[in-house]
Amino acid sequence: MERKEQMLTRMAEMFDLPSDLVAGLCHMELLGDRQFFLEGHEGILSYASEQIDISTGALIVRVKGHDLLLRSMTDNEVRIQGKIECVEYVR
Repeated sequence: MERKEQMLTRMAEMFDLPSDLVAGLCHMELLGDRQFFLEGHEGILSYASEQIDISTGALIVRVKGHDLLLRSMTDNEVRIQGKIECVEYVR
């Protein structure tokens, strides 16, 4: 596993790419407790005003809170707004 990570790091450096992109990892941003951004998703698994589950392939990102709203979604990005109380990985 460590060898694969080293190889991915070298590839990222060689092509001047972010290492998370080369490794196929998702990118998340949280703006305070009001907005959540996820890049690299594979679809919405469940959607309710208090919990949204998003597939990232091997893991599920679970956003919990109140008045959650899917603000925008493309084939690669998801934006959620509302009162966010918790963001967690579920295996």
